[in-house]
Amino acid sequence: MTRSRKRFKVLVLFDTAGTPPADQDFTKELKTDDWAAEAHVIEALKKLGHDVRTIGVFDEPGMIIDEIKSNPPEVVFNLTEHFNAVSAYDRNVAGLLEMMGVPYTGSSPTGLTLCKNKGMAKELLAYHKIRVPNFAIFSPGATVRKPSRLKFPLFIKPVAEEASYGISLDSFVEDDEAFEERIRFIHERMNQPALAEEYIEGREIYVSLLGNERLQVFPFREVIFTEVPDGQPKFSTFKAKWDDAYRKRWGIQNVFAEPFVNGTGQRIVKICKDVYRALRIHGYGRIDLRVTPEGEIVILEANPNPNLDRDDEFAQSAAKAGLSYPRMIQRILKLAFDAAR
Repeated sequence: MTRSRKRFKVLVLFDTAGTPPADQDFTKELKTDDWAAEAHVIEALKKLGHDVRTIGVFDEPGMIIDEIKSNPPEVVFNLTEHFNAVSAYDRNVAGLLEMMGVPYTGSSPTGLTLCKNKGMAKELLAYHKIRVPNFAIFSPGATVRKPSRLKFPLFIKPVAEEASYGISLDSFVEDDEAFEERIRFIHERMNQPALAEEYIEGREIYVSLLGNERLQVFPFREVIFTEVPDGQPKFSTFKAKWDDAYRKRWGIQNVFAEPFVNGTGQRIVKICKDVYRALRIHGYGRIDLRVTPEGEIVILEANPNPNLDRDDEFAQSAAKAGLSYPRMIQRILKLAFDAAR
């Protein structure tokens, strides 16, 4: 660590699967694959010379308040993705930090709200004339009938989840019976609205961005499906993202994208910056999109505060751009601190 780099008092805030232990000792958990992102961030912050404290939370906001009052941090590194097992409540954790006047990494409650509600995000992007799939939202209790403007095949997913939770092969539907069955599944099993959108054929690209006002776009990542037969739909289910045996069987790999031609790469950069700003993402984010065989760029979704595991998309893309993992973590931390001044 150089002398010119400021050392911060950093509180790393993260989720636990249930009520955290009273001693807040997560030594065992931080050695597991499920806690890789938390472990990597904490390790990098300590190597950078910061004064690091950690706290895990589940359903008690008082724990966050007490910790900040007892040991006031200069910056909170916010790794929470839900609260009390509700994914949409990540915005409330950010809101609590905001009310306490503490700088924190990642997006604000506004950005988290806009991105987490996939229907709202698509409506806003469509307003800005950014291409998204044609879609419709079906709330629990509403009549389940496909609008005539939506054309099969369709893709059905929960409106307020992430990491492909709730997405399986049954999410791809080609007739009214399968359509209605999947909508009801999300209503009854996941207790939330369902999003139905037209399936977009094409290359699936992940674009990572870093920054607030000035944005850096990292090299693109692409999902390839080498063992899925031609003519079959190719998309990332929950198992396709997280089940290694399933990924191997179907030849699913995340790789750096082959270069685009005819200015498509430059158009992707511009559109992703527009998406980032329209959805009020701050600090760091990832935009998922498809490029059709005709070269159209279609935004699937935007991810504020994406996974920071060293082996995940964001860190891989940053490294390809020449930004080491510790330097990336330092940039994210400084963006939070500078934005609060």
